[in-house]
Amino acid sequence: MKAVVCESPGELRLVERPMPQPGAGDVLLRIRRIGLCGTDMHIFRGTQPYLSYPRVMGHELSGEVVTAPAGSGLQPGDAVYVMPYLSCGHCVACRKGRTNCCTRIEVLGVHRDGGMAEYLALPAQFVFRTDGISLDDAAMLEFLAIGAHAVQRGAVEAGQNVLVAGAGPIGVAVALFAGLRGATVTVLDTREDRLAFCRTALDIERTVTVGEGDKAALAALTDGEFFDAVFDATGNVQAMERGLEFVAHGGTYVLVSIVRDRISFDDPEFHKRETTLLGSRNATAGDFRTVLAAMKAGRVPTALMNTHRATLAGFVDVLPRWMDPAAGVIKAIVEV
Repeated sequence: MKAVVCESPGELRLVERPMPQPGAGDVLLRIRRIGLCGTDMHIFRGTQPYLSYPRVMGHELSGEVVTAPAGSGLQPGDAVYVMPYLSCGHCVACRKGRTNCCTRIEVLGVHRDGGMAEYLALPAQFVFRTDGISLDDAAMLEFLAIGAHAVQRGAVEAGQNVLVAGAGPIGVAVALFAGLRGATVTVLDTREDRLAFCRTALDIERTVTVGEGDKAALAALTDGEFFDAVFDATGNVQAMERGLEFVAHGGTYVLVSIVRDRISFDDPEFHKRETTLLGSRNATAGDFRTVLAAMKAGRVPTALMNTHRATLAGFVDVLPRWMDPAAGVIKAIVEV
């Protein structure tokens, strides 16, 4: 089969590999769609903190069942999506239902080879029927589920003022699901094109461009009280540290993005607000179901989000171009 391998930072190759051999309890999938994620871009740049090379990227996946074990509820030909966080089911986090932060987690395309290939074998418990949505939409479930999980972590409620810092795909997902909960959402970003996308595709009226006067603009939008919940989806240390300034007294700060560095903050500011600080990692099966239900209800503008496409063979050449901000990528999909 064909697969795309990131041999080292900046080096992608289309290679021939043996077909995967499913073990007991495994499903063999024919991969049909792969969503490109910020994680994949970090892998290509060499800035993903949990990775070793070479690696087959790809964890936003949909496809068709080739073979499935008895008792899995899956049949050959079923259209399916993948939950790419392979959890152990036994550790302290899994026993609490927090499979997204399993102590022995293996994320496809990060800790083990992923789905940027024609076929993939993985345990049946991480494969789910698409329930009628398209293969394109199914390949977008994962990044949207990360946003839905973050909003769940932040306990967003109707009527709250919510700030999302960073309008990349994950920030867009957070903004979307915060809005679906009835919050008043503001998006902060350095790029006007991404803010314009939030206004047109998500109907988010309140956007602020990073720069001189941005804090005053955010204050004006909230009568000087700032935000009940702030979500960082920037992946930028300085932005993550600064975001605390925008949390209202008694508010919550949720760090969705991840960086290699240490993060520090002004403790008197943190303490006087009695700030709740949360990390948000990956998503659970319940978060995927939340997104699936929203898609089926027509509440997710997936057609507008899918801005770029390529074939598996063409991906090697287009990835460097897609990483240029001028390309305007929101969500790119690789078709197999």
